[in-house]
Amino acid sequence: MNQSVGLDSIVFVKTTNDYGTIEQGSPGSCEFKFTNKKKSPLVLSNVKASCGCTIAEWPKEPILPGKTGVIKVNYNTKITGTFSKTITVNSNAANGTVILSIKGTVIPVATK
Repeated sequence: MNQSVGLDSIVFVKTTNDYGTIEQGSPGSCEFKFTNKKKSPLVLSNVKASCGCTIAEWPKEPILPGKTGVIKVNYNTKITGTFSKTITVNSNAANGTVILSIKGTVIPVATK
């Protein structure tokens, strides 16, 4: 990851989650951890996934300076095939819009 760390920023540990190859119906959840590098509370105004197959949950309360938070993402693994989705994070940080991404391949469950 090559995210610049500036003042008044929201800084993510990672901005991409690669599920790799997973079986249909497997858990499709992941987390994106971030830190408030602002001198004032960080407010996430909106977190929106690129499609209805991905659901994002984010903290609604302000994140105090220096504190961390988590955006939880869940992809619907009932859909087979390769996927690449984005989650747009809007906040009051200097880098107010950050794009997170998830990718992977869902394969049918092997029959025995």
